Amino acid sequence: MAGLPRLDPLPAFNFYVVLVDDSSLVSTAVSLVAPFVLGGFAECSGLESEMGLVEYRAGGVNDRVHKFPDRFTFPNIVLSRGVGFSEDIYLWHEEFLQGEGKRRNGMILLANEMRVPIKSWSFERGLPIKWTGPSLNAGSSALSIERLEIAHEKLTLMMSPGKALDMVLDAVF
Repeated sequence: MAGLPRLDPLPAFNFYVVLVDDSSLVSTAVSLVAPFVLGGFAECSGLESEMGLVEYRAGGVNDRVHKFPDRFTFPNIVLSRGVGFSEDIYLWHEEFLQGEGKRRNGMILLANEMRVPIKSWSFERGLPIKWTGPSLNAGSSALSIERLEIAHEKLTLMMSPGKALDMVLDAVF
């Protein structure tokens, strides 16, 4: 296909995390215009989903076990970054320690070399279940790293070049 742009693999080093207080359409629109960006992180893991299976052993059918789709599960998202002056991720966790925390929806945006978001995933009803502060060692020159682990109920691919291309092709054909 001569006229289509190349879709090379995206670099994994440009990504941002955005949190939104609730799932209303208004807050989602506001989050896209003026997001509460937690900033860049050195690492993000847990962008996964797994479909469970229900096995059914049919009577008289001894050469197989039938498998049917069940609920999806999503591991926790783990964000790691160097400790800076901002306490935003710790403060979200601390709100729960004080009994005043709110679940948040969020987005993880993967950007190209020009820092333009190309792909994004959203997670729903996030809970900051574990914050880990830096390991302090005066005999080492390592960076101080903090981590936040977020449990959530659903992960969705929101935007991607492939999804956009599929929509264009569906409209044409």
